[in-house]
Amino acid sequence: MSSHSNTQKIANTSNKQLIIGAGFVGLGMAQALKEAGILYDQVDASDRLGGNWYHGVYETAHIISSRKVTQFTNFPMPEDYPDFPSAQNMIDYINAFAAHFNLRENIEFNRKVVYVRPVEDNLWEVTFAEGDRRIYKGVIMCNGHHWCKRFPKFEGEFKGEIIHSKDYKRPEQLKSKRVLVIGGGNSACDIAAEAARVGAKCVLSMRESVWFIPKTFAGIPVVDLIQGWMPEWFQRLMAYGIIRLTFGKHKNYGLSKPKHRIFEKHPTLNNEVPYYIKHGRIIPKPGVQKLDGWAVEFVDGSREEFELIVCATGYYVAYPFLPPELQRVRGSVVECYGGSFLDDYKGLYYVGWGQARGGVGSIISVYASLFARFIKLEDEIDIPIGLVFKLIGQSLPKTHLSDPHQIFRQLKLLNLGFNLLVKKAHQIDDRYPNFSNKSLPFKEIDRLVCVK
Repeated sequence: MSSHSNTQKIANTSNKQLIIGAGFVGLGMAQALKEAGILYDQVDASDRLGGNWYHGVYETAHIISSRKVTQFTNFPMPEDYPDFPSAQNMIDYINAFAAHFNLRENIEFNRKVVYVRPVEDNLWEVTFAEGDRRIYKGVIMCNGHHWCKRFPKFEGEFKGEIIHSKDYKRPEQLKSKRVLVIGGGNSACDIAAEAARVGAKCVLSMRESVWFIPKTFAGIPVVDLIQGWMPEWFQRLMAYGIIRLTFGKHKNYGLSKPKHRIFEKHPTLNNEVPYYIKHGRIIPKPGVQKLDGWAVEFVDGSREEFELIVCATGYYVAYPFLPPELQRVRGSVVECYGGSFLDDYKGLYYVGWGQARGGVGSIISVYASLFARFIKLEDEIDIPIGLVFKLIGQSLPKTHLSDPHQIFRQLKLLNLGFNLLVKKAHQIDDRYPNFSNKSLPFKEIDRLVCVK
């Protein structure tokens, strides 16, 4: 940022909210705000819509949740879409959603946010990469959690190429190569299966075994089999039964039994890895011990040679444009109430950082409309919504994983009891007549990096 940015005129848009990100979640939030009559601007660092579906996924990617639970409730996907739409299907759908609700008119592309800070009167100053600044009533952060790459720490040196799964775009990158894929999640398994088809050799290295859940059972997407009335213990029991009937036992594939229960980690929905293990096209290995030239030594003492290592080792949840006082990420969890709200600052919202089993569209459709009601409530009171949640007994989240049906039940109860919550919020607000956000100083930002 240039040294003269402090003297630049600050645009006053203090009657508006700012949405950061124009991906799936950001667009869902924008549609809800627009429908509620809440003024907002929306910015995205990319040059077009789509978020991770535009800049983050590989060409051959398909969703792991079904079309039914991934689509926005108020805008169904086309009937000719398959149960598991492709990356291109998703990009087309996202663009159609934005066009249907006329969301593009509020979006500015190639607009990177580099600093967000609270200023007087509970307003927020937002600084952009070009150096200009604006004042907003609130900032809704929908910048995603699939961009800040997490790499493993390796001992030794590797002579070949090492990339992150986010840098994998097409099968040609794997063709005729000896490929090591590190990880046990959905991207790792997709890339390993692709390497099994087009590569010279594929090894899949997992520090711990995972539960491979088939994407369909009896011709129906597994996520569609789970119903809202099912408690989690029943969902888990059903998943164990489907896995046993579909794949059998882990030892049949040369794998150890996972040490965690199903749903304690983000589920891996994949039929192909067990299939290719049985065909000898994927060789399962434990964790990496060290790198040695072209060779990789694993913790079981075995060694294999490779030309390419793909680290499908996940991402950090990151808000690098926030000052240290507002960094609330602990591991994979953002310490906020009600999924988005702080108890000590009003007007700053962390949205879309969690991972629910199933599709995001159906959840955002319900959550976004309720969120808009909370935004209006914050106009009526001086204190943050998060403080209301805290004082009525809500705890901070302990995990980023969640059961979507439990979320739906919680959101339904919040909607039913919203008037009571409003009354309680005003009562709590009366106890804090002097609440105000603590202003923080402006800082020059040289570069935007992941904050871990």
